[in-house]
Amino acid sequence: MTDTEKNERPPAEKTPGPGTGVPAAGGLDARLVVERGAFRLDVTLSAAPGDVVALLGPNGAGKTTALRALAGLVPLSGGHLRLDGVELDRTPPESRPVGVVFQDYLLFPHLTALDNVAFGPRCRGASRARSRAQAAAWLERLGLAAHAAAKPRRLSGGQAQRVALARALATHPRLLLLDEPLAALDARTRLDVRAQLRRHLADFEAVAVLVTHDPLDAMVLADHLVVVEDGHVVQEGAPSHIARRPRTDYIAHLVGLNLYRGQAAGHTVRLDDGPVITTAEDLTGPAFVAFPPSAVTLHRDRPTGTSARNLWHCEVAGLETHGDRIRADLTGELPLAADLTTVAAAELDLHPGAAVWATVKATQTHAYHD
Repeated sequence: MTDTEKNERPPAEKTPGPGTGVPAAGGLDARLVVERGAFRLDVTLSAAPGDVVALLGPNGAGKTTALRALAGLVPLSGGHLRLDGVELDRTPPESRPVGVVFQDYLLFPHLTALDNVAFGPRCRGASRARSRAQAAAWLERLGLAAHAAAKPRRLSGGQAQRVALARALATHPRLLLLDEPLAALDARTRLDVRAQLRRHLADFEAVAVLVTHDPLDAMVLADHLVVVEDGHVVQEGAPSHIARRPRTDYIAHLVGLNLYRGQAAGHTVRLDDGPVITTAEDLTGPAFVAFPPSAVTLHRDRPTGTSARNLWHCEVAGLETHGDRIRADLTGELPLAADLTTVAAAELDLHPGAAVWATVKATQTHAYHD
């Protein structure tokens, strides 16, 4: 997350959208159990009005199934779904106070942006004039008033995304579902639209649930992360907590940390497969140890006189460009990732198969209880 993005975050206070008089009360209380063949989803979600929850997980983890269950597009095999205290388990999708922004937006190609947004209120009984007035208010709010007469093919990716968001919000949903809302955008557009979307979500006074596989989207947009793997929640909490204290290899990879599990005794953690890591923390019992690839220093010869308490003999398994640095994947005494500059990589003559020594200072590790 960039400093600009952090500073752009609006105040936590939520304000209702155009034309809504729904009080901020209730929230989401759900246990989503869905059985489909050999796959079983069992995920518990709760959120207060104004919360933005991100479901994060690898492909096939069940996050999209959870989103579709919330929308009523997939029936529950068990559990419950309550929104503002009202049971929705058996409520048909079209009758739920739920708005959905799909990954590819699914705008009606033959309708203008205005009529796309007006479609929801019109279906819910509003007159044509009132529906179009509400749609115009939402397009104005999302900075799209000048594009009201444009059809989807004339809109940019970012504009189409905002039209889809306006269409979802125009029915004043008590639950807003966003399925990979930024996935269809190029990198430059994604940065701008992400910042805009965060501002709009901050103004949304009900519950929003976001599905994404992109950790930056989740960290920037959400107040609370729920990480799902194999149909179950493996970790949840504030983005800062999960980024600092990952509990699975998947999460550690997302946030860019080397992660290990073992038994702590004082300032050392003996890993399950043998190696020992010296840490700054003094712990006892099952523990995780994490450190960033940038904390790793590589040497072609065994270093002498180093203050690093952690030293392992490794072999370069692969090299790849990672931002403005080189990421080295290492195997050996301790499999790990190391980041170094292109100049350092050249000076070390790194290549697959090269033998190296890796060091990490204890002060650059972070140990915490399992």
